[in-house]
Amino acid sequence: MAGSFTQPGDGTMLLDRAGREISYRRIKVEVLSGPDQGRSFVADGGELSIGTADGNHLQLTDPAVSRHHCVVAVVPRGYQLADLGSTNGTTVAGIGIERALVQPGAVVELGQTRLRFDIGDDRVREPLAVEERWGRALGRSPAMRRIFALLPRLAGGDTSLLLEGETGTGKSLLAEVIHDASTRRAGPFVVVDCGAIPPTLIESELFGHEKGAFTGATAARRGVFEAAAGGTVFLDEIGELPLEMQPKLLRALEDRVVRRVGGNEVVRLDVRVIAATNRDLRQEVNRGRFRTDLLYRLNTVRLRVPPLRERRDDIGVLAGHFWTQFANDPQAAPPAELLIDWLRRDWPGNVRELRSAVERAVLLDDPTIWAEISTTVAVAEPAAAAPVDFDDAASFRVAKERAVAAWERGYVRELVRRHDGNLSRAARAARMDRNHLRELLRRHGVSITDE
Repeated sequence: MAGSFTQPGDGTMLLDRAGREISYRRIKVEVLSGPDQGRSFVADGGELSIGTADGNHLQLTDPAVSRHHCVVAVVPRGYQLADLGSTNGTTVAGIGIERALVQPGAVVELGQTRLRFDIGDDRVREPLAVEERWGRALGRSPAMRRIFALLPRLAGGDTSLLLEGETGTGKSLLAEVIHDASTRRAGPFVVVDCGAIPPTLIESELFGHEKGAFTGATAARRGVFEAAAGGTVFLDEIGELPLEMQPKLLRALEDRVVRRVGGNEVVRLDVRVIAATNRDLRQEVNRGRFRTDLLYRLNTVRLRVPPLRERRDDIGVLAGHFWTQFANDPQAAPPAELLIDWLRRDWPGNVRELRSAVERAVLLDDPTIWAEISTTVAVAEPAAAAPVDFDDAASFRVAKERAVAAWERGYVRELVRRHDGNLSRAARAARMDRNHLRELLRRHGVSITDE
């Protein structure tokens, strides 16, 4: 007997009674008309990609179809069709869609091709980890325990991994715990934020340089691939790696050798590479901002880390963990009213935003004050940094938090304006971590161009 993962119906993921396995029906697509009429594909896993490029599950020859056109994926609510930024779009029942749940029998149009989406009678079964923790990673939801069940096998290998997910979902932590459980755990774990390094310096950062290789190179320097010998290189935000740098990284990964800038000596690599991105690199390929061959090289194993809004079962366990951490008391727990409020939120900044909320609540040590400040920040008008209204009922701490929030809002808005909305340039100018700046921008409703 199985219990429903979310809602009943053909598209539902099912969770078995013991909570150790989920299952779902296989995704099927068949081309009804177009250059590839009669072609079909049945997916082995939870995703089926469609496009003209090698590596798609259903590869088409239709010239009006993009290299990576669209993808159908199993999600808790059913089967989701997503356009991958294609040139000519994806249509269902005459309506262009970017992302939509589709029912079995739906006819999808892309380019000159019409295909039918369906599901099979048999089910794909995937194990769930029994424990709610793997290393330092926590998660009670089936979505995270599904990942935890995969991690021992991923840690035991040496292939490249690609972690995808929104900012703040915990990709960096997962990369680190994979390294800690691997045969390379005695070696270094070296992190490179590809979006935080100036384009003119990233080759030197990755591969090193010889003395005199360029102005300011007063001494020879090892790059991260040399420095991480015997360990793991974590390439964070790989989607922001400059296009001109991508073939050099590809050659290094393929040939397992590098040359320092300005040098001729070949340095052999002994590293594992884990990359992470908050973008869908298939969309970046369609936009001409990422090389297909590098995508295939990094995408040996791809792991999607779901946002917190898709794994609400994790909010309570994470909030409790952070509370004991910041309160420095293993018996401490968040007040019920705060926890109820947190469970209702969508958390666009994901685990990182939740962690900050818990830290603030512990610091203020007053749920009423926290709730008032939180509401003030959430409903603040994003287009104007108006003076804070200090009403008589506001305590000093509330008034101070309001003032800080208003100043913060104005600062980040002016910062991104001066840098034409470019997140990386703004972060470098402010000497601030990109991820922290992105969180502030989202909190205050300020738009950016390189999200």
